[in-house]
Amino acid sequence: MTSLPYTDVDSHLKAMAGRAEGFGRFAIGGLHGPVYFVTTLADDGPGSLREGCRKQEPLWIVFEVSGTVILSSYLSVSSYKTIDGRGQRVKLTGKGLRLKECEHIIICNLEFEGGRGHDVDGIQIKPNSRHIWIDRCSLRDYDDGLIDITRQSTDITISRCYFHQHDKTMLIGADPSHVGDRCIRVTIHHCFFDGTRQRQPRVRFGKVHLYNNYTRNWGIYAVCASVESQIYSQCNIYEAGTKKKTFEYYTEKAADREEAKSGFIRSEGDVFLNGAQPCTLTGFSEECMFHPSEFYPLWTMEAASDSLKGVLHILTGWQSIHRPPVEQLVMV
Repeated sequence: MTSLPYTDVDSHLKAMAGRAEGFGRFAIGGLHGPVYFVTTLADDGPGSLREGCRKQEPLWIVFEVSGTVILSSYLSVSSYKTIDGRGQRVKLTGKGLRLKECEHIIICNLEFEGGRGHDVDGIQIKPNSRHIWIDRCSLRDYDDGLIDITRQSTDITISRCYFHQHDKTMLIGADPSHVGDRCIRVTIHHCFFDGTRQRQPRVRFGKVHLYNNYTRNWGIYAVCASVESQIYSQCNIYEAGTKKKTFEYYTEKAADREEAKSGFIRSEGDVFLNGAQPCTLTGFSEECMFHPSEFYPLWTMEAASDSLKGVLHILTGWQSIHRPPVEQLVMV
């Protein structure tokens, strides 16, 4: 592998702040706040993750314990928070994280598994949330989505995550009536979608940049472009199982338009394996498609290859890594 992103973000505790590639590149999390130590796996109370996330001041949240946190309800995360699982192995189950009307959130090195209930996502981002980076998380087996981004939430990067054992993996854009979702911008890179059935992702209205991801053995399609969406798929690996259709297009009518439309996918440098069929649309104007360089100048990308596939097997999802040092720990 010739180039990996984020080679130095583990050099010290807060080195991740403002370092995401793509649309979430401005996310600083709890950079300007003290370190909060999670000392219990309890759902709530002193030293719990929930108590730290509800505090209104910036916090860099780290864990002194490993194990499973059983959430009885959605855990709401307030603005300017980093939830940093490096140095421990922490799994969230029962419900998920809710990022509602917040900004500057970093979520790193956690596991999400077994969320139950109507509309229960692993990480639910809505409404009006922005500047978010989700990195090195493992997500599987929720009743709704693993990560859902809707209701005018934008400027988000999802990187080095592992998705497995799930149906509706990632929805970006709520439904055709939510025309405000035209503002959505998401970057997804160096992720591994391992046998998830569909929505890797499904997009309405928004602009999504996919690069250096590995998606294999989907059950319906890999990526879906719905109403007015623009998906720039660049140097990804799509390896089919029994279902060969890689790109799907769903036609829907935006609430403020007369004509129903699908979205657009531009495939550049992608590799299609085991009979995967690109199924790209023909005849659409390049003017309909954004280019990432209009929004950010640089991103770390290489040609789709076997070596990239091998590394994504290893570096995605929760990692057994030490918590990086910090010059001065301030305990809350």
